[in-house]
Amino acid sequence: MLKAYTYAKCGTCRKAVKFLRERGIDFVEIPIRETPPSLAELKEMLAAYGGNIRKIFNTSGQDYKALGLSAKLPALSEAEALKLLASNGNLVKRPFVISGATRMVGFDESGWKKFL
Repeated sequence: MLKAYTYAKCGTCRKAVKFLRERGIDFVEIPIRETPPSLAELKEMLAAYGGNIRKIFNTSGQDYKALGLSAKLPALSEAEALKLLASNGNLVKRPFVISGATRMVGFDESGWKKFL
């Protein structure tokens, strides 16, 4: 079953949920702020993005900016960065989708059509 971590006030997340519903794709919607992805899921997503930790951070979010992560992220170890993501769903790029072998963050309709 497809798992979609979303934030209700996020326009991109709403578009993604609409996309899934319009296509009759069964999914479980998980509120990312209250229930961030697990450390294991974050590691899987990181691997799917070639180890580029920045790709799975919500770099435009207020928490990212408030913590000064644009300057700090390069100095963090992978384990430290993943622990930070697992502890604060606001830092995770969304929507964060896991289904079978598919791992995607963000919403790009053409990319989603290809994989879903």
